[in-house]
Amino acid sequence: MSPNYEYNLNKQSKLRRKDLLYPELSYQIIGILFDVSNKLGYGYQEKYYQKAVSTRLKETNLLFKEQVPIEISFDKNPIGRYFLDFLIENKIILEIKKMDKFLKNNTDQVYAYLKATGLELGILANFTKKGLQFKRIINLKS
Repeated sequence: MSPNYEYNLNKQSKLRRKDLLYPELSYQIIGILFDVSNKLGYGYQEKYYQKAVSTRLKETNLLFKEQVPIEISFDKNPIGRYFLDFLIENKIILEIKKMDKFLKNNTDQVYAYLKATGLELGILANFTKKGLQFKRIINLKS
């Protein structure tokens, strides 16, 4: 694992909060996102940021899947399907965007993914002109 994106939890232990879901895993994912942002910079299509994140995730021992289909049902009848950018350790949904700012529909999208999967935590990552932005989104009704 490259030290450039490895998040040193011992050095950053003062930043840890006890009320966060999956703090170590979240910090590791966010470290990877910052590494990709720092190395690629701004201006690429979303799919290239996804490929770069995938490359970094493959270098870790984290279990992850890409473009994971999630079926939506109503009264046990399938009515649609979502595709998650990443599902990491079967715990965290990671959604990648490339925009100037977060939009409400992006947050709503991640929340809908959480609701459909029953998972508790999603991370919305946005690669902007000013660098990486991210939001942790909690499923309050899991």
